[in-house]
Formats: sequence, C-alpha cells, structure tokens
Amino acid sequence: MLTHELIPAADKDSKWLMVVLHGLGDSMEGYRWLPTGLNVPWLNYLLVNAPDDYHGGFSWYDIFENPAPGVERSRAALMELLDAQQKAGFPAEQIFQFGFSQGCLMTMEMAMRYPQKLAGCIGVSGYVHEPDTALQELSPVATQQEILFTYGTFDPIIPAEKVKGQLNQLQADGGLQIEANEFAKEHTIAGEEELSLIRDFIQSRGPQA
Repeated sequence: MLTHELIPAADKDSKWLMVVLHGLGDSMEGYRWLPTGLNVPWLNYLLVNAPDDYHGGFSWYDIFENPAPGVERSRAALMELLDAQQKAGFPAEQIFQFGFSQGCLMTMEMAMRYPQKLAGCIGVSGYVHEPDTALQELSPVATQQEILFTYGTFDPIIPAEKVKGQLNQLQADGGLQIEANEFAKEHTIAGEEELSLIRDFIQSRGPQA
C-alpha cells in the first residue's frame, strides 16, 4: 500500500474525499497547503507519496527509461488505495482524484481505467500516458468520469500543444468528458485564479450541488 495521510475535513462527519498525487521529486509534504488553499470545509484530503525514491522526494514512474512498467505498477497501487478508501467509508462517487505533473498523469490513468465512477478527476500540468493504448482499455465508466484538466502555455517541461492534441484525441475518439483550461503559466499551479477554477469544479459536484 502506498504511504498516505488523511487530513480530516472541518465538517467532522463528511464522507467526501480528495486523493492528492504530487509531481516528480515532491512528496505529500508539498500539498499540506492545499486544504487551506481550496477552503472546502466538507472535503477530507488523502495525501499520497509515490512509491519510488527520487532525489529526496518520490516518483510515480521512470522518466528516463521506459515509463510503462512504473505507470502500470502505480496504477494498480492507486486502484488498491481507492478501493481501500471505499472500505473506510468514502463512497466512490464522493471521491475526487487530484494530481499535479506525474500525479496528473496518474489521475488520468484513474479517470480512464478505474472501474467505478468518481466524483471528479482533476489533472494539473501533466500529460497522458500512451493515449492510443488507453483508448483501447477504457473502463466501462470512463465516459461518465468528469475531468478538469489544466495546463500552461509557458510550461517548459510539458508542451501545451502536445497536451491539447492528446486531450482532443481522448474527447474525439474516446468520448471522454474533459473540461480543458489553458493558463498563462509555467510548470506550476497559477495561484488563486487556478485554485478558484478547481474549487468551483469540486463544489459543483459536492453535497450542496
């Protein structure tokens, strides 16, 4: 099981959860600010560490060699983690999946392959692993998953045009529900402007929706 930590919601009886996946070389420590930043009182947060050590942080898959084995292993581990959260009392339809960079790629893996519909999937500043293969292996509920995907026009690591092409392919060929948003940003979260978009996406699918 992946190392993780639950940060309880301000609303003590809430069974709404967001699973948070960091980027390359980061850890769950990099997202302890997120509950305060989003300020959604009914949302619990599960901060998760990727499985591989990487220069003081962690990695979800190997960026230098073939990423596929790491992606597949991390995908299986995340599916186990989501299953475990349901057993702990968080229904799948009340679980949001969030990820930045490598965590965004893993979030898209969950959106496309997890066998139950989630509350929503939020991918920030990432890309899609082998979209042609993913389209052949979509879960039965993949077209029901609601996805918010943001990317930066000045991202020096992940070219915006590549990402736009992948998202267009998933929408056109797979029927995926992707709300794509472009920001004039580098490889980061664009402050309150982007957080407000994420907050609105979450709140419009939450208990008051």
